[in-house]
Amino acid sequence: MSFARVALLLAVLTALFMGVGTLIAGQAGMIIALVLALGMNALAYWTSDKLVLRMHNAVEVDAQSAPDYYGIVAELARRAEIPMPRVYIIHTEQPNAFATGRNPKNAAVAATTGLLARLTPEELAGVMAHELAHVKHYDTLTMTLTASLAGAVSMLANFAFLFSGSNGNDRENGGSALGAVGTLVLMLLAPFAAMLVQMAISRTGEYRADAAGAEICGQPMWLANALEKIEHAARGIVNPSAEQSPATAHLFIINPLNGRAMDNLFTTHPSTANRIARLRQMAGLSPRLSGPWG
Repeated sequence: MSFARVALLLAVLTALFMGVGTLIAGQAGMIIALVLALGMNALAYWTSDKLVLRMHNAVEVDAQSAPDYYGIVAELARRAEIPMPRVYIIHTEQPNAFATGRNPKNAAVAATTGLLARLTPEELAGVMAHELAHVKHYDTLTMTLTASLAGAVSMLANFAFLFSGSNGNDRENGGSALGAVGTLVLMLLAPFAAMLVQMAISRTGEYRADAAGAEICGQPMWLANALEKIEHAARGIVNPSAEQSPATAHLFIINPLNGRAMDNLFTTHPSTANRIARLRQMAGLSPRLSGPWG
């Protein structure tokens, strides 16, 4: 994971806020926007994982409330040689999972109830090993910040749209044309900026996490079988929280969006068929490792 990429994301957000501030209120607006951007950057770095979990109404569980699920994560974290992450459940029928957090010491993993209901313990281990691979390699820092910053871009565009629409005095002094142009630019900028931020997430990162996850759990086919099940079920089941927050789609192991509205802008996942093919090849070339699940 490149920390330079994180710095670039924060710089993009700062520049975007300053540009919009200037468009709305000139030099004074630029200064105010700079202060807001710096505050947003700090907030995103320290609390973005909590914000993402809240977006999806994730509920934390422990060894008492979800012993099987929690036990699998604990064993995998031991194998990966990383601290035990916080463990969450998201109540939605769509099978899916993601990891979040700025570093392994402040990480969390989340699985949906649909995932827990549909996968075998071995397949669940494959999925969670993939997520812990993201944690181990610090992918979650970039992924989580990207989700927060893309959400901030959308919020900024909505704010500017409402601001320009409520400024009725401009209609009398000829300023409405500028307001209309500014609004049009922002309407175009919001999805474009979101797309640029999403491009910070490399599709090859999923392949790397698949391979590393297979090594952690010891069985590439566990993840391959899980991906096949998730892909098939996810296409027919809507994930309401993901549809409401499409900027978080890249966090999930399989794209949770069903192709509505601007969803294509947030497609960052490689072909599931290609991922499965690579895992099957890995299974054929690698020795089967022993584990507590089989």
